[in-house]
Amino acid sequence: LLNTDDEVFIIDPEREYAPLTSLLGGESIRIAAGAKVYINPLDMDMDYADDDDPITLKSDFINSLCETIIGGRYGLSPIQKSVIDRCVRQVYQPYIEHMNTLKGTVTYDPDYMPTLVDFYELLLSQPEPEAQNLALSIELYCTGSYDTFAHRTNVNTRSRFVVYDIKDIGSGMKELGLQVCLDAIWNKMISNKKAGKRTWFYIDEFYLLTQTDSSAKFLQQIYKRARKWAGIPTGITQNVGDLLESQIAVTILSNCDFILMLNQAPLDRQNLADLLNISPTQLTYVTNADSGQGLLYTGKT
Repeated sequence: LLNTDDEVFIIDPEREYAPLTSLLGGESIRIAAGAKVYINPLDMDMDYADDDDPITLKSDFINSLCETIIGGRYGLSPIQKSVIDRCVRQVYQPYIEHMNTLKGTVTYDPDYMPTLVDFYELLLSQPEPEAQNLALSIELYCTGSYDTFAHRTNVNTRSRFVVYDIKDIGSGMKELGLQVCLDAIWNKMISNKKAGKRTWFYIDEFYLLTQTDSSAKFLQQIYKRARKWAGIPTGITQNVGDLLESQIAVTILSNCDFILMLNQAPLDRQNLADLLNISPTQLTYVTNADSGQGLLYTGKT
């Protein structure tokens, strides 16, 4: 922040970064029911997926949102996934046509963006019973009391340091809030790359994004693509055990070039030792370690 024109974003589930935000002149965006601060999860830059079809990647993201909302042990059925993909493609059709008329002069226009309400109404119009069940499942988040993410984005921050404060979003919506904020940062990262800026972003309570398979897959996509878009993602968590239960999270961790380990519980220590090939002697540095002391892993050393 002091030596570059890079932009920094933090997703803050517990309002722990407020003092830092104040001291560094940043901006905190409080997202909560009734706060009238909206982020549209359907926001999409036309460069959303590099050289691939942006709708395909966006469909994966909407699938992960629906799976988070619906919950359940087994996730979405193949029929539900097909219905979601069809509706995502239909809901973006007017937006794609509008962007084509602009002939690439801009790649993002929030005023013409569809919303979750449009997606919900499309689901209701589908003939399959699975579509009706899906619509009923997400109704609370589209036209009900949890409609925080059912409006067009009205946040237009100019700050280089932005914190998404989702503490008051409600425990049942934390994972959903993390996903939506991460997607908003992804869109911002694309515009920053075009302006020649790097984007640093920090995801606190990182393990929450690995709780469902589709959410973890979306996170993996971000980690894979961030470098190309001059993005530097950092995940932060105390719940290492929960994180390592997800095979996708283990893959992300295995491909990280920088890992900072502080004091670890016995089982977490052993899991990390197996994953990163840490010797018993090195492991003593994260056993009953003092605050701020531990191990740095740099991909090789």
